[in-house]
Amino acid sequence: MFLSVFEMFKVGIGPSSSHTMGPMVAAGRFLDALRASPFRTHGLKASLHGSLAFTGVGHATDRAVILGLAGFLPETYDHAAAEAALATIRAEGRVTPPGLPPMAFDPAADLRFDYGPALPGHANGLILAATDAQGDTILQETYYSIGGGFVLTAAELAAGEGARARADVPWPFETAGAMLRMARESGLSIAQMKRQNELRFRSAAELDAGLARIWAVMNACIDRGLKGEGILPGGLKVRRRAGGIHAQLLAERGLNLTAPHTVNDWMSVYAMAVNEENAAGGQVVTAPTNGAAGVVPAVIRYWLDHVPGARAADVGDFLLTAAAIGGIVKHNASISGAECGCQAEVGSAAAMAAAGLAAVLGGTPEQVENAAEIALEHHLGMTCDPVKGLVQVPCIERNGLGAIKAVSAASLALRGDGRHLVSLDVCIETMRQTGRDMNEKYKETALGGLAVNVPNC
Repeated sequence: MFLSVFEMFKVGIGPSSSHTMGPMVAAGRFLDALRASPFRTHGLKASLHGSLAFTGVGHATDRAVILGLAGFLPETYDHAAAEAALATIRAEGRVTPPGLPPMAFDPAADLRFDYGPALPGHANGLILAATDAQGDTILQETYYSIGGGFVLTAAELAAGEGARARADVPWPFETAGAMLRMARESGLSIAQMKRQNELRFRSAAELDAGLARIWAVMNACIDRGLKGEGILPGGLKVRRRAGGIHAQLLAERGLNLTAPHTVNDWMSVYAMAVNEENAAGGQVVTAPTNGAAGVVPAVIRYWLDHVPGARAADVGDFLLTAAAIGGIVKHNASISGAECGCQAEVGSAAAMAAAGLAAVLGGTPEQVENAAEIALEHHLGMTCDPVKGLVQVPCIERNGLGAIKAVSAASLALRGDGRHLVSLDVCIETMRQTGRDMNEKYKETALGGLAVNVPNC
């Protein structure tokens, strides 16, 4: 099993990798199918199902589908151009994507929210269809947004293509147990094994440049978030707090008033800065999802700015180690809140961040695996209950606490020798079972928990 570091960490837009990025990617794939079709398309239709319907407005899913059908993609998204395109589409009732003729698409009539049962493959489903001049369907495809910006057609999902098998990588570990065995036999670190796997598909220069870009986008997102002010969109009137907290922390540092526990506030503010940017629809990196995008960059920033001896040159090893853990979680359980609750998002992110931190602090592969297990174990059972379907409450603060747990987990693991009772593989399987048993109203539908007990206005 192989998932690239660039599949786990993808540059995109907020507020959600599964509800915003995924549907936009699905629309782009549908346009590619239309370009390859011999039929001339007159109009388009779309329907959102399951969690994409219930929390679609709060997650900007409708907007993502409209823009995706107009040719926009997450990685090259331009906010000003998107706003202009949306206005034109709503006024004219048509989209004009590159390489295709203008096609009728009135968002008010042709984009439907289906609040009935979810589609059979996954909680995040959407159906896209193309029609001829008579209104007959000439092409239709069902897509599933399975978390982290990953998208599969119904046929791909049925064929088990969620994690691509690549037998030609040097270290094809599918489980944490196999990863540790390979590390012992080879004498390599997890990051070194992951690097060798990546080098089968790209050059060392391309890999290093890509890793540097991922961290640069993450770090820039933190910086933007620390300068952000005002109220987040969506109607909850949530105030951006990261900038104010950061200013307080800087002032206290200058006055030498910092208490020892204040380091937790630094971790939290870095994570909150990212997730406030995500909630505002800004550019973020899936880590492994948008809803959990703040944990990994917050821990890296904490390590670089607050831990003596930290070296920017080691950020690549942090990301490679984190991606190795994230790939194992995704392959054996889920990183989707709609599938397994927030344990699959912030829990997975905390495991990835804890592993990365333990690695760059000199941990053995066994200590790295232990760090990931501790972090994930203490997120088990966490529900996904976004108020008003927005990635704001409790998501923003939850990333801060996830970062704190990640650092604590790495620290505890490094105090030991890697031997522990509950393995990471057992913890991942427990998360999968817990997600399977969890009531649907606690899995990103905004039908339970805080979502129904907090006033939505």
